[in-house]
Amino acid sequence: MRSRTILIVDDEPRSREGMKKILGVWAAGQYEILTASNAMAAMQILEEIPVELIITDIRMPEISGLALVSQLREKKIQRQPSVILISGHAQFEYAQQAIHLSVMDYLLKPASREKLIASVESALKAGEEREHIVFMRKMTDPQLMAIRDEEAALSDPVRQAMHYVETHIEEAVSLQEVAAHVHLNGSYFSALFKEQCQITFSEYVARRKLQKAKELLLKTNLPIAEIASRTGYQAVKYFNKLFKEYEGMSPGRYRSMRDGTEAHIQ
Repeated sequence: MRSRTILIVDDEPRSREGMKKILGVWAAGQYEILTASNAMAAMQILEEIPVELIITDIRMPEISGLALVSQLREKKIQRQPSVILISGHAQFEYAQQAIHLSVMDYLLKPASREKLIASVESALKAGEEREHIVFMRKMTDPQLMAIRDEEAALSDPVRQAMHYVETHIEEAVSLQEVAAHVHLNGSYFSALFKEQCQITFSEYVARRKLQKAKELLLKTNLPIAEIASRTGYQAVKYFNKLFKEYEGMSPGRYRSMRDGTEAHIQ
């Protein structure tokens, strides 16, 4: 998993090192505190290391803090860091631009230790909440959610079939097997399931298994072959093909999204 990093960008050495010292004591090793003396140096760090939070001065030579944040937002990276702007001047146009760039806070220099720490804690918490929302969206299958929302209106055989799939997620599940379990003819069960769920039973099984696979890819470091096995696919090649068909990418690339990077895997 990636390290947790806070980046301070300020061309004034005294201010930069002062904030680093305060946050170093506060972080107690939970965050690495990096510094940059200008926007160019900051961009170089940001291209190499995922950063949770940027604290940047607005007025710096050549490239301002606002321009730095604007360039960062344009990059549309998977995980955008939270941003706190600092300035020695309370200018309204700065605050306006900060709002436009979704900046978490705007502090005036010299910020007290208490204000700096409170602002950092608030920005990090907001960033974690944003990451959680993104994380949940990655795992969610809209069609499965739609079926779940209407579960109360489904017939008992269909609900029983869904429960059977849930409890046999690690096995290969066939339509005939489930139809027999709910005491229905295979053809009748197939038609009933499609009518009530708007997708075929085989598609439901594939989507539910891939949903489980996505959870394992994002929450664990299990090998892809093991994840395939745990979702009832003994042939990894077939699992990869099915995953790409539904998700538009390989399991390896999907997992790399967890860290905000695209790895050349699989």
